[in-house]
Amino acid sequence: MPVLISAVVLVGALCSLDLILTLGVIKRLREHGELLAARAVDRPRSAIELGERVGEFTTHTVDGEPLSRATMTGTTLVGFFTPTCGPCKEQLPKFLEYARTVPGGRERVLAAVVGDEDLAAPMVAELRSVAKVVTQTRNEEPMGAAFEIMAFPTVLMVAPDAEGNVVVTDDAVDLSRPALPV
Repeated sequence: MPVLISAVVLVGALCSLDLILTLGVIKRLREHGELLAARAVDRPRSAIELGERVGEFTTHTVDGEPLSRATMTGTTLVGFFTPTCGPCKEQLPKFLEYARTVPGGRERVLAAVVGDEDLAAPMVAELRSVAKVVTQTRNEEPMGAAFEIMAFPTVLMVAPDAEGNVVVTDDAVDLSRPALPV
């Protein structure tokens, strides 16, 4: 009988230890779940963020117009695309539709297509009707550097602030709704 009592006490102790360890693992999994959920809410940075100042750049549009930060005098929709990017191809029709509703028309819409000129030609052709278009190679991206572009597609709204500095006014442009008058 004492052996049976010892075995039951031992099994009880092992079950209690197992329960404590299981509760510890569950607590740790909840903490990890909360951390992962919080991280999923934070979208990765793809460009300069809301309120940040656009860097200096000088380039020319495909139509030969000079373009720099100084020539951006009003609220402007700016899009960055690359022809080898699947999401860019999906986003392009939405960008085109949204750009058609921007107050000020083509003068207030700027698009940069980054990549090989031959591959970019169809995308440039579509964008030219609604935007001033700049083509750039991956090695030479004056606009990409000025806007700190890290991912494609990126769509921003920029405007001069009270001091005349061009700053980002919207870093998450909702292309599903028409542009609002300024």
